[in-house]
Amino acid sequence: MMKKPRYVITLILFVAQTCCFAQQVNVKKAFQQAAAQTRVMLQEIEKSKDPARPELISPRTLENGNLKLVASKDWTSGFFPGVLWYLDEYYKTPQWKAEARKFTTFIEKEKSNGTTHDMGFKVFCSVGNAFRLTGDPHDKEVLIEAAKTLATRFNPKTGVILSWDHSRDKWVNPVIIDNMMNLELLFEATRLTGDSSFYKIAVSHATTTMKNHFRPDFSSYHVVDYDPKTGAVLKKTTHQGYSNSSAWARGQAWGLYGYTMCYRYTKNPIYLKQAENIAKFILDHPNMPKDIVPYWDFNAPQIPNEPRDVSAAAVIASGLYELSQYSSQGNYYNNKADLILKSLSTNYAAQVGDAKGFILLHSTGSKPSVSEVDVPLSYADYYYLEALLRCKKHKTAVLR
Repeated sequence: MMKKPRYVITLILFVAQTCCFAQQVNVKKAFQQAAAQTRVMLQEIEKSKDPARPELISPRTLENGNLKLVASKDWTSGFFPGVLWYLDEYYKTPQWKAEARKFTTFIEKEKSNGTTHDMGFKVFCSVGNAFRLTGDPHDKEVLIEAAKTLATRFNPKTGVILSWDHSRDKWVNPVIIDNMMNLELLFEATRLTGDSSFYKIAVSHATTTMKNHFRPDFSSYHVVDYDPKTGAVLKKTTHQGYSNSSAWARGQAWGLYGYTMCYRYTKNPIYLKQAENIAKFILDHPNMPKDIVPYWDFNAPQIPNEPRDVSAAAVIASGLYELSQYSSQGNYYNNKADLILKSLSTNYAAQVGDAKGFILLHSTGSKPSVSEVDVPLSYADYYYLEALLRCKKHKTAVLR
């Protein structure tokens, strides 16, 4: 059998690195837009700084057309540093690395903030990427301390990690589906230290959540309230979805991503099956638009005249790329993820220079609260770049 000429192999690899085949997602072009927008964002951050409030350091969204910066304690604070690390991973230039390190340093102190479950979002998306890409021992220590702090919110009676300390008039011991995303920090802490206690907490949380958060069709409730003394489920409700019985789009995305990630660390087939079932609910839902960018809730009453949630689409795409590596339906998941990225990069991306430097438009934070509806959101940008990198990585690997 004749070998392909070297220039042909090089060309194939180049194409793999720039385009995801099924839907021709141009990764190179998407990253060029993202890099240009992030340069704009860095300038806008400098313009928006308030000397009276120096703690406001990380971009979250646009509010009345103005850039909204948040403090490190905000659950979204780690996403912009993560965006910078993803740009560094793609371009490998000192400039992106320096910016990523600067914004990551602002978040480090959250390692000891035990008042929230959002340790993964804040610390792992920032410091976790820093450690993955640089191997800096200091980052490792920050991650371990952050995991220890997160572990203090675990209750052996309920078998889960407490999510919120606020709104005690509504809930006694609320646990939200979003919390699945913070388990990666615990799994990594066991890998870094050899201490299995972190792993056991993550497994307990994932298994208990699988039991109590999901309906027979594998859609998820947003909030499950527990009795902290007995572990009994008190009620199942929502906070950001349309109704207690509806399927809030980003909640479904968190579940898909979370159980896929749990399978990566445990290789327990029940988590893989759970991820596949959630993917089926999402992808086969009659209210899912053809471009696979969901409405903010699958059961929102005015569909198709409801806001989309680009952040949910980005999380779904990233989760599907990883799921494709483990599932016998891998090609199907890859193709669906490609379609989402094609939609996001062509129809939902901001024009360079617009939106104060955010990469994607049309996300929805909490429509019931009329908060962050049809705006850019930092976590949409983060998971979009992660999905693009996974697209590039997975398609390149196929040709090796």
